Amino acid sequence: MHALQYELTFPADYDMGIIRDRVARIGHLLDDWDGLGFKTYLMRERGVDGSPVNQYAPFYLWNQVEGMNSFLWGGAFQGLVNDFGRPVVQHWTGLAYEEGGAAGSAARVALRHRRPVPEGVELSEAMEEAAREAKRLAGLDGAVCAAAAVDPRHWELVHVSLWDHEAPKEAGEVFQVLHMSAPERDRLPRGRQW
Repeated sequence: MHALQYELTFPADYDMGIIRDRVARIGHLLDDWDGLGFKTYLMRERGVDGSPVNQYAPFYLWNQVEGMNSFLWGGAFQGLVNDFGRPVVQHWTGLAYEEGGAAGSAARVALRHRRPVPEGVELSEAMEEAAREAKRLAGLDGAVCAAAAVDPRHWELVHVSLWDHEAPKEAGEVFQVLHMSAPERDRLPRGRQW
């Protein structure tokens, strides 16, 4: 499992209706993408749910690296690059994935929490804890799913969880889910990924 995200941050007075319209127009294009567990079309608006910025930040969980590479190098990603410029694409190795009690519900909100893996910690223990945290989040009321991943280049952990209502009072950034393409969500491996 591979996690991927890019962020487009816009000026404070940017009309986020442009992003909503874009997702409504093209969001369905990945609904049948080979190798894609799911893509959530995430957006934050300045002043909503504590967000300091206007931002479009899709998050992906890939079952297969070939599907991810086909998306990035095969032309689909180029449309975004043509419209907004080439963003930094963050990539993490999957640690854990869990379906929540609200797995059959539509995701309305996403919660993302990033944190560094501190120097001097036992890596196996840090990764085990990250996997346990994904399971804990998935067990909370209203959880659609939760994932944990790590970037070993920058030693950063990320947890992303999806919710069928407002996000729980947990650490992290809150995003609106505008659309979810989930062609192979049922094939995402459950639990710890090693």
